[in-house]
Amino acid sequence: MSLSFPVTANPRVAGDADYDAIMAAPGFGEHFSDHMAVAIWTKDAGWSEGRIQPYGPFLIDPATAVLHYAQEVFEGMKAYRHADDSIWLFRPEANAARLNASAARMMLPAIPAEDFLAAITELVRTDARWVPSGGGEQSLYLRPFMFASEVFLGVRASAHVTFSVIASPVGSYFPSGIEPVDIWVTDKWARAGIGGTGAAKCGGNYAASLIAQYEGYEHGCSQVLFIEAAGKDRIEELGGMNVFLVTSDGRLITPELTGTILEGVTRSSILTVAADLGLRPEERRISPEEFFSLIADGVAVEAFSCGTAAVLTPIGSFRTATDTYTLASPAGERTLAIRDRILDIQYGRVPDVHGWLHRVA
Repeated sequence: MSLSFPVTANPRVAGDADYDAIMAAPGFGEHFSDHMAVAIWTKDAGWSEGRIQPYGPFLIDPATAVLHYAQEVFEGMKAYRHADDSIWLFRPEANAARLNASAARMMLPAIPAEDFLAAITELVRTDARWVPSGGGEQSLYLRPFMFASEVFLGVRASAHVTFSVIASPVGSYFPSGIEPVDIWVTDKWARAGIGGTGAAKCGGNYAASLIAQYEGYEHGCSQVLFIEAAGKDRIEELGGMNVFLVTSDGRLITPELTGTILEGVTRSSILTVAADLGLRPEERRISPEEFFSLIADGVAVEAFSCGTAAVLTPIGSFRTATDTYTLASPAGERTLAIRDRILDIQYGRVPDVHGWLHRVA
């Protein structure tokens, strides 16, 4: 039976002054709306106890399984306010499918897509005032997540799981906006390996990427590009984003999904939109030697990273311990055309010919 999400109103919602200050400069992931969605799964009863409740802490026992065995997964998506004041989600069914794929890898229960969507829809409707209307790239970032909440010490799958959705009004992910960023390249550190959790959106992958990301900061870079760990013969992805090259002859090249790369919803959308714009997408295995030769030889003239949070960010250069590979056209015409088309669809400025938008309010 499908879950329902009755609302318990928060008696202490943000006041007008606090709300206005937050919405004037939301930052990214720094402030949260008044409510959150919650549901509980148990091995015996399945999913139950769906509800919208005031935003606030979970009461976590010191022996709660997630604190010891990292059995958790999450998603990232956004709600967009259109010019007519309606509110829409972008490809929520893809996020539901990816959450459940991640959950299967981490031995967590699947949540029915209709329950996933019901939780998000009811939360967005309840906290509709938190969906920005100021234009630009402001939106309401949504974080569905699931974690092992059984209290026990032992290496097994949890028999009690909590699902929740929280919401945060956000501006642009990078303070520099669409200015090209520099990317550090590492083959010393790895975020995932064959047979591991690289294709799952779980916190451990992001924790594993931090040491390389901070190494990148030390070299003046905004993010880090990982090389496959075992053979060091394959480009993978950034710490939290997928990566693309645009060639002078109209090809759009990105590493194929191999089980060590997260299947990005934005990545998938870009492959479709790029074809609409006349580019020829190529998903394939690409070695570091070929990747950097394409740039050095002037074949690849643009590069960008992508993800729900950052949308699409132009790359100015890739830096290794010995070399710097600079793109001929950072923030180039085709990169910005793809970026604009994705945003135009999300904000309802062009027809949604692919049926990606889902209205919630």
